[in-house]
Amino acid sequence: MIITRKHLPRRTFLKGLGTAIALPMLDAMTPALSANAKAPVRLAFLYVPNGVVNIDWWKPKGVGKGYEFTRILKPLESLREDFFVLSGLDDHNGNALGDGPGDHGRAGASFLSGVHCRKTAGADIQGGVSADQVAAQAVGSNTRFASLELGCEDSRTVGNCDSGYSCAYTNSISWRTPTTPNPPEVNPRLAFERLFGTADLSLSPATRARRAEYRKSILDLVQADTRKLVTTLGASDRRKIDEYLYAIRQLEQRIESAEKDNRAITPTIEKPAGIPITFTEYVRLMCDIQLVAFQTDLTRISTLMFGREGSMRVYPEIGISDPHHPLTHHRNTPDWIEKVARINTFHIELLAEYLKKLKAIKEGDGTLLDHSMIVYGAGISDGNKHNHEDLPILLAGRGDGSLKPGRHIACVPGRPMTNLYLTLLDRMGVHPEKIGDSTGRIEHLTEL
Repeated sequence: MIITRKHLPRRTFLKGLGTAIALPMLDAMTPALSANAKAPVRLAFLYVPNGVVNIDWWKPKGVGKGYEFTRILKPLESLREDFFVLSGLDDHNGNALGDGPGDHGRAGASFLSGVHCRKTAGADIQGGVSADQVAAQAVGSNTRFASLELGCEDSRTVGNCDSGYSCAYTNSISWRTPTTPNPPEVNPRLAFERLFGTADLSLSPATRARRAEYRKSILDLVQADTRKLVTTLGASDRRKIDEYLYAIRQLEQRIESAEKDNRAITPTIEKPAGIPITFTEYVRLMCDIQLVAFQTDLTRISTLMFGREGSMRVYPEIGISDPHHPLTHHRNTPDWIEKVARINTFHIELLAEYLKKLKAIKEGDGTLLDHSMIVYGAGISDGNKHNHEDLPILLAGRGDGSLKPGRHIACVPGRPMTNLYLTLLDRMGVHPEKIGDSTGRIEHLTEL
């Protein structure tokens, strides 16, 4: 580590007209000779809708370190030592429990809360506080934003979206209170400006579009502050600043490109301004926004929904024009089964890209991935059966350094998903007695 005479507070910002850009962790933010200072722990939940084609197509053969990768998980093989495969975890409260149809609504609402939601399409929605918000309420005061909720599919939050269940249940996995969901931000521009700018969200889209014509790059606005700062830093920190600001500018350019792209998603539906035309770029962009928010310590808690539960998205990038949800009701039709497997694998490819980016960012005594805990999974196991037992779950990162990934851990059947959340929150110094239907912690995550 290069020691400089300048010591920067961890929460240092580059400031300009109406803009403040937080900085990544620099050597200068660590007091001289204090090599043992630890990076903060980040916690993210990445949710995919509609379950997987079949849990046996997902779950590896063998447990421990020597497991065999399945076709769906194969894109993660180069990251074997950086994540766990967790099997045997259940979301019991996603089941009907006497309420009849509505597995998609219940799956989304209960995935992070472990609470059976009230069956209603009206305003009297009720679920439970989600694990991300339990963490946010405990550590959120340490960052500018207590949490960040992102999504890659727009949806209304009122009305009936699944057999009498409110759209609030299918659209949100994050719940601040039992009656208050946190709808994800699905527009990359608005998510970006929330983090870095001062966009007046009360303005009409047309007014914001006119103002965008005159908008400078956020980096232009903080140019003077940047020049002043870099002259005080060592070579390593100057390189980090350069790489980080380049990443921000790339994000800006990708958002601007998406806003200017007026092609239709289908012949009858116009693409909303600011949302990329392809799902691939959409997920990449939202993942990068989450990454930058973690890198700058603007927040340590985030959720990202690849799609709302019951998603009808099509995937022309991989040659699939059929809507996702109906395909999962394949009734053992080989062609449909193959298409669902390709969608599941495609999602894993995008996850692998994201994890590699996190791993490429050096931070303190490791990488941004080392200092994170990324939960990836679904609230439905087999999309055809609509069951909520033995969910498809991955956990990437090392958290506070005590997690020992690189293994398939087969939990005792019937173990609640919420037990995993209690275990992860412990790594952040948050120790609730219970989350939803939790019964304890998950063993073996910290052991080899």
